[in-house]
Amino acid sequence: MRPVERYLPDSLWGRMALVLLGSILLAELVLTGLWRSQAAERDERLLREGTESLALSLASTARFFTSLPSEYRHLTLNQLRSMGGTRFFVSLNREFLAMDDLKGLERRALVQDTVLATLRQQLGSEPKIHVNFTSQDDLRILNPTTRLRDLPPSWVEYSLTLEPLDPPILVVQIRLQDDEWLYLAAAMPMPLWPLETPYLPPREWMLLALLTVLLLLTSIALARSLTRPLKQLARHARRLGQEIEQPPLNEDGPREIREAARALNAMQRQVQRYIRDRAQTFSSISHDLKTPITRLRLRAELIDDDNQRNALLRNLDELELLVKGALQCMKDTDIHENTEAVDISALLQSIQAELPEPHRLSLRCLAQGVYPGKPFALKRCLTNLIDNGIKYGEHVHITLLEGQTGLHLSLRDEGPGIPHTYRDQVFEPYFRLPASRNKPGDGLGLGIARQIIHAHGGTLSLSNYSGGGLLIQIELPR
Repeated sequence: MRPVERYLPDSLWGRMALVLLGSILLAELVLTGLWRSQAAERDERLLREGTESLALSLASTARFFTSLPSEYRHLTLNQLRSMGGTRFFVSLNREFLAMDDLKGLERRALVQDTVLATLRQQLGSEPKIHVNFTSQDDLRILNPTTRLRDLPPSWVEYSLTLEPLDPPILVVQIRLQDDEWLYLAAAMPMPLWPLETPYLPPREWMLLALLTVLLLLTSIALARSLTRPLKQLARHARRLGQEIEQPPLNEDGPREIREAARALNAMQRQVQRYIRDRAQTFSSISHDLKTPITRLRLRAELIDDDNQRNALLRNLDELELLVKGALQCMKDTDIHENTEAVDISALLQSIQAELPEPHRLSLRCLAQGVYPGKPFALKRCLTNLIDNGIKYGEHVHITLLEGQTGLHLSLRDEGPGIPHTYRDQVFEPYFRLPASRNKPGDGLGLGIARQIIHAHGGTLSLSNYSGGGLLIQIELPR
């Protein structure tokens, strides 16, 4: 397994959901970046246009007051204030008013540079111009000690206060003479305020979250619809391993799934046809071989020479034994049973009760419930293994446990075990260990038992027990 796969979900559905979710999140990150970039460009454009308009108004106001004679400037200011204020707060001060500059504004420099450039363009380069931002609390109005709250509300109601908001105040001071400064202050209106662009407004965040949820639900539904036919294929394939006579799989769904189901159904038909042909072939062989063997046996009885007759009869006995063994192997591994609910614990107890010496078998059944299998085939398998264990090991100990994926069955005898060099050969038909050739048997039991377990989708393995004897472990998946 590659290192990356350790952190991926084990199922295809999980991996598809992860890929779709990752794609959605990546797409949303890209779209959010584009959205914010476009919003920033739009806000900057509106800010620049609005600032230029504000600066032109400031320049127009400055030209108006500089064009008035000095004695009329204060009269004009008093008339404007008595009328309820202006767009700007305007005053003529005797000195430059220093105040704290407002820091931390994202586009502060853009506004200041635009206002200063427009004023220079409209008023020329001769007057000294100072532009800065400040807050309402730090704003100085007529002199260094006069604050915003010290003025009559009507003077600043439309120019400096936008309750309940607290926008930054743009202050422009233009020196007209050595002892006279034109003072203009204005609260930054929208869209000039706020000067900072939020990453995404709350409304867009809510829309983005809603789209994410909808896309995620759609992705999950799509992944499930694609993986459900694959699960059905896997279940059908497992059932075919236990019982080939199954109804064919429905050939529906996407084109690739239909092709896989069609191929699986074709394979099932081929296997069924092969099993029927094999059964018919062995039936014919059984019939064809028994008849000439019987005729040869009758003719052998007519031979006068005892030695020749006995030798021929022994050869016929061996031939008949080979034929019976092959037919028995075919019969025991050709499982024509329906799958049923089998209680393995009860099955072992019934085998123990049928033994001539039941005390030679010890059972420890810790698994409860039933297993879907073929009862007669499982009984033949377990009987063969128990008979072998008693024959070569005197006593057999069986433990039945519930595993993570199915049943775990272990059989241990008290015999000499099997040498490692013969572990694979003992499953071959007619193979017998050198030490056991003087005992009755045909060498078919282990091979038949393993084929039955494989037919149920399980595994059978051999090993020598550390305390002595042969250990057989069987795994039967549910």
